[in-house]
Order: sequence, then structure tokens, then C-alpha cells
Amino acid sequence: MEERVTEGPADTTEGRAGAKPRAARELTRRVMVGGVPVGGGASVSVQSMCTTKTSDPAATLSQIRGLAAEGCEIIRVAIPNAGALDGFGEVCAMSPLPVVADIHFDHRLAIEACRRGAAALRINPGNIGSFERVDAVIEEAGSASIPIRIGVNAGSLDREVDQRRDLSLPQKLVASAEAFVRHFEERGFRDVVLSAKAHSVPTTLATYRELSRRLPHVPLHVGVTEAGTLRQGTVKNCAGVGILLEQGIGDTLRLSLTADPVEEVRVAWDLLSALGMRRLHPELVSCPTCGRCQVDLIGMAERVSERLQGVEAPISVAVMGCVVNGPGEARDADLGVACGRGQGLLFQNGEPIRKVPEGQIVDELFREIEERYGSKA
Repeated sequence: MEERVTEGPADTTEGRAGAKPRAARELTRRVMVGGVPVGGGASVSVQSMCTTKTSDPAATLSQIRGLAAEGCEIIRVAIPNAGALDGFGEVCAMSPLPVVADIHFDHRLAIEACRRGAAALRINPGNIGSFERVDAVIEEAGSASIPIRIGVNAGSLDREVDQRRDLSLPQKLVASAEAFVRHFEERGFRDVVLSAKAHSVPTTLATYRELSRRLPHVPLHVGVTEAGTLRQGTVKNCAGVGILLEQGIGDTLRLSLTADPVEEVRVAWDLLSALGMRRLHPELVSCPTCGRCQVDLIGMAERVSERLQGVEAPISVAVMGCVVNGPGEARDADLGVACGRGQGLLFQNGEPIRKVPEGQIVDELFREIEERYGSKA
């Protein structure tokens, strides 16, 4: 998959005069979550979290397989109590994706998750109870070479930091996260990924920008938490995470949505594709339609979008309403059609292929797609 090189802060410790500045994500330490690299210039990986009960391994594995088919690369599951540990072990043994154990409050669950096959842990030291308990988790994870994501959020900050009235929320998140990272590093544990999430986009941006500046070596897991349902959550995540990624900040992501987790993965890939960073699925390019249009462009675009779900190639396909927004504006599309009265002009990379009657446009477009790229439909 193609990785977009984005300019970021200059690397002042290495490099030479006149060299292109390196993106922030290229400066972070490489951490392996199972077989998936996070940080150190690796492609930004896509994560999600199961909504099933981990104590039901059959349902959880079924959901994981569905998410993997959509392009999810790392999966997280909740372990709310000891009753979920047996199911967790079975999930780890059979999952096609590396499994991250999500632990709150009880450090003993994190220790046991390491022993049951976790590829990584996600804990918030602010709600584990004490640094003695955090240290016990660090020792177990270190012995098993299991990375830990330190997940900080507004609801569970370091107590001393949370009580300070002289700090804004982004400052509290940064101070709390930095204190936790420094503690881990002082204990000799460096396989750390860091997140510091909020539901506010401005807070998210301010927090991650500062974390990237203060902890440039630590891989960052980015996302807007509690972002809402599909429409609102998509907008908030794409605004916040999209800005960060374009600035070179962020090594792995989860776009939290109150929706089927499959939607999280689809939106994540759409965002990476829109930024030119990675593309897994076909992209549809279509004009917004206007009074010049002489076909049912909205209906046509919807049919094309639906049928593109059966195409595995990461291609760009254009559906344009008239010659004004035809092959010229969409000439970078791999294949497309520009519509006129009663017909459409098929084109490839801006060059005409042939004209087809309006009623055959979609079928003929997909005939060209399937001849060149195949279809899983």
C-alpha cells in the first residue's frame, strides 16, 4: 500500500543541510503489536474494538473476522472481570488479528491477560489504583515482551494533575500522559504507545500536537473519543484525526463511533485514502450535480458505489454529470464516465474509450473495471 510522505518537524539530530524535514511519525520508536509495526515511520495502522462480550469467544471471533475482512489490523477487546479471561484466551489463540486487552481498575486482569496471549495491553494508570500495581503490570508485560498502550482521558487523569486549576484540559492531559510515560521509562519499559483522548476536536488537536513535541519518540494512538453516532462521529474524527495525520502526527488510529465497528474501519480507510496516505478500497469521484446534468447522476453514483464494494483493487472511479466536469477534472481517475443527453463517454485517465447509451452506462463501466482489475462479486 502506498504511504504518503508528509512534511513535519525537522529532525535536528540527524540529517544534512538541505534534506527534507521528516514527519513526526518517522521519529517515533517502533513498537510491534503482534506482527503489526506501530511507529518508526510504519504505515498508520487501523484499529477497532469489539462490541461483543469477550466471555463469548464465538461471537467475538466472528466479529473480529468481519472487521479483518474490512481492513482492520489491530483489534481491542474488553476484559471487565475475571469471568472474561477464559474467552479472552480462546480469542487470542484463534484471532486473525493481534488482540489488545483493554483493562480498567484491576491490575490483576492485565497481568493475567499477558499470560493468556495478549498481543498488547491498554491500561490507564490513572485508574489502576497505585503505582505499585502499575509496576506489577509493567514487570509482567516486560517479561513477556508485550507492549502497553497508556490510554489517558479526561475522566481518569493523574490525581495531582487533575486537581490543578491553573491548567487547561489539554495541559492536564499532556502533563498526566508525560508523567506516566516517564514512569514507565524509568522502570526500563520502552514498548509504549500513548493516547490522550477527548471528545472535543480542539482539545484533541492541542493535546496531540503538544505530546508530539514533548515526547517525539513515543508512538501516538490518535482518535476523538465519544465522538457520537455515525454522521457526527465521522465528521469529528475526520476533522481532528485528519488534521493531525496531515501534519505527520499519529502512528495508529481508532475512529470511535457509536455504530457497528465495521463503520469505524470503513471510515478510517476512507480518511487515509482521502489524505493520500493509504488506500485499500476503490475511491468514487463524483460531481455534486447541477442544472446542466441530463441524467439521474445521484442514482447512478449510488449504484456505482454499491457495486464498487465488490472490487478489491484500490482504484479511482469517476462518475461525472456533464462534459464540464468530465474527463478534464477527473483525468486522474483510473476509469470513469462523463454523462450527456442519453449517453455517457467512458474514459481512462482522461482519455476517451467509447460512448455508450445511458441505460448501459453502469454495466459498461463495470465491464471495463472487471476486465482490468477483476471483481470479488
